[in-house]
Parts: sequence; structure tokens; C-alpha cells
Amino acid sequence: MPGRYHIITYGCQMNVRDSETLAGLLEAMGYRPADRPEDADVVLVNTCTVRESADERAYGRLGELRRLKQHRPGLILGVAGCLVQKDREEVLKRAPHVDLVFGVHNLHRLPELLRQVEEGCGRVYEVWDRRPKDEPLPVLPAARKGRVRGYVNIIHGCNKFCTFCIVPFVRGRERSVPPEQVVAEVRALAAQGYSEVTLLGQNVDSYGHDLRPRTDLADLLQKVHEVPGIQRIRFTTSHPRDMTEKLVRTVAELPKVCEHIHLPVQSGDDEILRRMHRAYTVADYLRTVDLIRSWMPQASITTDLIVGFPGETEAQFENTLRLVERVGFDACNTAAYSPREGTKAATFPDQVDEETKQRRLWALNQLAERVAYARNRPLVGTVQEVLVEEQGRGGGLVGRTRTNKVVTFDGPPDLVGRCVPVRIREAGSWVLRGEPVGVAALAG
Repeated sequence: MPGRYHIITYGCQMNVRDSETLAGLLEAMGYRPADRPEDADVVLVNTCTVRESADERAYGRLGELRRLKQHRPGLILGVAGCLVQKDREEVLKRAPHVDLVFGVHNLHRLPELLRQVEEGCGRVYEVWDRRPKDEPLPVLPAARKGRVRGYVNIIHGCNKFCTFCIVPFVRGRERSVPPEQVVAEVRALAAQGYSEVTLLGQNVDSYGHDLRPRTDLADLLQKVHEVPGIQRIRFTTSHPRDMTEKLVRTVAELPKVCEHIHLPVQSGDDEILRRMHRAYTVADYLRTVDLIRSWMPQASITTDLIVGFPGETEAQFENTLRLVERVGFDACNTAAYSPREGTKAATFPDQVDEETKQRRLWALNQLAERVAYARNRPLVGTVQEVLVEEQGRGGGLVGRTRTNKVVTFDGPPDLVGRCVPVRIREAGSWVLRGEPVGVAALAG
């Protein structure tokens, strides 16, 4: 008789969505969720490998689970995800206590692989290098947490091969999900009471180039916009090279699509961008920013930035700081460059020392915090539409504006899942504090 399961997830929203699929497969087998690994009969660790720190977090957690397995030998411990895809032999060596090892391309095989473990087949190991190109993407069940924001994968993999990035090697080449399959999943989410959907991909702007008839993200947004019951639509992540005026215009014109675009720039220096193989210049990026703001003056633009890329000089780093100020990003996801084995940049001879990388990262974070505060400060006194996502840990409610600003305020729990007008009273760099307007009429 199936027992209980617990899934530990590291990494991006794509991994979160993969874990929802794993949970759905387990629940279809009769397993029930457990809040803690200690209460589970099956524990899965869904890993990330975008940086070395992500690898070590996963190995650290597997080490902790080894002690749990020593106390409970019958516990089934599995590891999946991008780290397995990249370093399968290393995972087997460093985690010999693991019962089940599988990758990102064969998640749908979990029920069969788990049965093999349960039947006493010993360690079960199955990692596919890629999914067969002519094999349709399977429609799999999902068990999601909450009933407010739902993630929907629309494209898998990436064709860009940036020199610092491991994703194309572990996630494979781009494969778009047929639009009718996407719309069906969104309809199912609406039927379950979800208010918001986020369309996911390593590069969502490439959506549809491999489909026949050919389509694109703007066309898909039009179709998703027609689904009744969904109040908000988001998408991430975009590549600056593929951001078109048609897409920007569509975002501006469709009322349900939120005015927030995550547009990773990675560096503010043309030579570094060339070595990264980003295929755009700073001037190109700024033209895209200007295009977005010409259609949506109040849109928020967030980004990803890497410091200490091989060969980066102080002058080139200063160019990145200038770009952050010039654009006025609403938020920056920042990281020190981390060499990934198998990528081109890992072979560059002019690696930047760790002390320099950390110094630059600190300086960039300080600037990003100031710039984000400058963007948020004018919101004080305004009324923002906030979709309430959850109750806060310390009480009150937590939600997001259409531009993806986190807002906290006091209110009754039955507002979760609803759009509430909130007057902003305080602004920080990352969180706004407000009070609901007319909440008595909204509650109950």
C-alpha cells in the first residue's frame, strides 16, 4: 500500500513545476504528501546545477538524508533534476545511499522506476540524454500547492548556448508545447480556482518556432487571455534578442497580461556580452527597454546580472553599474560567475579571482537596492491592485501588484486569491507595506 512522499526542490520555477509533476505522479499512484522528510516513505530531491553553490546545497541535503536513511532503512530516497543530468556519475559516487536516480527528460517514468525499487531491484538508475524528437511531450498530472498562482510550461530547453550557461546541456534543445495543450492546462487551472498563471520556459520568447503551423508567444498570450476565470497572466524568462515589438504591443493591449517583463541582460559591457555569446549589444538592450516603456510607461523591468565573468575588468564592471542606473531596474537577480564544467567560459584562461568577484557582487547589490528603492518610493500614496497570495508568517497578508511588487497588509484570510485595492503607505527596496481600500466590502 503506497504511503507518504516528500519532495525537496532547488532552483528555478521550471524545477518547481517539475516537482508538481512528480507530486502528481506519486499521488496518482496513491501516495499522500508529508510535510517533513521524517514523515515520508519516499523522499525525492529535485536538483539545480546553474551554479556550484546549487550543487553543494543538493549534496549537503543528500548528506543529511543519509542519516535519516540509516535510522529508517526502508525509506526510499531519490534524486532527480539538472544536477543528475550534468553529473550523473558524481551523484552516484557522492550519494551511494540513494535508491533512485533519474533526469529531467524522463520524469514521466517515475511510477515504473519507483515500482522497480519497491520490488527490490536495488538501486534504479535511468538518465536519458534527451527525449526523442519525434515523441510527443506527454500530458502528465500535477499536484500543486495553493490555489492562487499556477505555473505552466510552454517551452522546454534552450538553443542559445551562452558560454556561461549549462542549461542547454542538461535541458536539451527547445521544444514548444502545442498551444492547445497549454490552453487546456490553463483551463484546468481556472476550473480549480487559480487566479493567475505564469507561462514558463528558459526562453519563452522563442516559443512556437518549432511548431507547425508556426506560432509565437504573442499568439499564445491571445489564446490564454480568452480563458474565463484567469485574472492575471505572466511569462518568464525572456531573452533580449527575441523580444519583439509584436510581443510588447500584445502585453500592453491585453488587460490580463501583467506589466512586468523579466529581461536578463547579464552584463553592461559589449565585450563581455560578446564573450558570453548573448548576441546583442548594450545599445540593442536599451532600445528594447525604451520600446517596452514606450508602450507601458509604468511597466516594471527586472533582470539577471553576472559579475566576475572571465576577463571582466574594473572598467567593464563599472559599465554594468552604469547600465543598472540608466535602466532603473525594479529588481536585479545577481550572481558571481560560477564555472560550469562543459561550458565554453569554464575553459577561458582569464578567470577572475573569488575575492574580486565577491567585492563586485557586494557593490552591485548595494546599487541594485538603491535603484529598486528609487523605483518604489513614488508608489507611496498610490492605490495598487494586489492579488493576495497567502497569509504572512508573522500575520497579515502577502500579495503582488500587476508589476510584481510584493505587498504586505493586514486583512482577513478570506481575501487570499482575490484582487484587492491597496493604498501603499511604506516603500522598501523589495517590499511595499499598505492598507486595503474598502476591505469591509471585499471581505465575507
